Amino acid sequence: MATTTTITTTYAGEFLQQYISAALLSANTLENGGLTIKPNIKFKEVIKKVATGSGLIGDAGCDFVSTSSVDLTERIIQPEEFQVNVELCKKDFRSDWEAIEMGLSVYDNLPPSFSDFLVGHVLGKIAEQTEQNIWKGVNANPGEFDGLTTLMLADADVNDVTGTTVTAANVIDELGKIVDAIPSTIYGKEDLHIYISQNIARAYVRALGGFGSIASNAGANGVDNKGTLWYGMGQNLAFDGVKLFVANGLADNTAVAAEKSNLYFGTGLASDMNELKVLDMSDLDGSQNVRVIARFTAGVQYGIGSDIVLYS
Repeated sequence: MATTTTITTTYAGEFLQQYISAALLSANTLENGGLTIKPNIKFKEVIKKVATGSGLIGDAGCDFVSTSSVDLTERIIQPEEFQVNVELCKKDFRSDWEAIEMGLSVYDNLPPSFSDFLVGHVLGKIAEQTEQNIWKGVNANPGEFDGLTTLMLADADVNDVTGTTVTAANVIDELGKIVDAIPSTIYGKEDLHIYISQNIARAYVRALGGFGSIASNAGANGVDNKGTLWYGMGQNLAFDGVKLFVANGLADNTAVAAEKSNLYFGTGLASDMNELKVLDMSDLDGSQNVRVIARFTAGVQYGIGSDIVLYS
């Protein structure tokens, strides 16, 4: 059965061959290198964790004396398989703007301009959903896998910081709580980031522009006396020397401090997430249907919970 297709249009001139869709969240955590990507996982992969006990270094002597213990534990990353299945009937488009693009024969094709748009739109939706799944997905929901914050909330080893509604007036203090909770073993590491939600990023930019409480920002006129004009969207943010990473998929008032090397995204072939097939079924079953198909695998995991701070 074809996917329900609703076409709402009024003919009032020449069609400019442009489609507009709602703005999509980019999978910016992956695109901007926020996680360690582990491709080529067919089923599952074991992430080994090594820990040594106290007293690793002891006083020297003539005899061999064991100075510590070595504990090997593991975490499993097991990407789940997902799919997109959409079926369109070409007949629905013969009375619309794009009919001339379909050709004059009854053995016609889906309008190329719409087909191209649909491919981009579906791939964008996959990116949007994947970004949200990475951080706040819940495996019990269709089309989702357990996200990083979902896994962290269930892990007693993760360092939890109680959050609140973040505003320009309190964002400096709230980010300070996160930095204070970062374990000394990872503080100062090159790949340490504080992953922040969009609303925390906006509050921080506004505070540094001079619109937070005067006691906790750069002054009434903001950074370089430029107010909120100091910030450009491509500009890197940092707090107390720790790099900030704006993760679009994080829920509001949520942040994670962790090393990139401790956070993993697993998949089969990375290219699967960018592949979409448009199949004309007329030569296969004689129908007028066109199927849009995507299949890919995805999942996340982290290594050492005690090296992570969760603000929520």
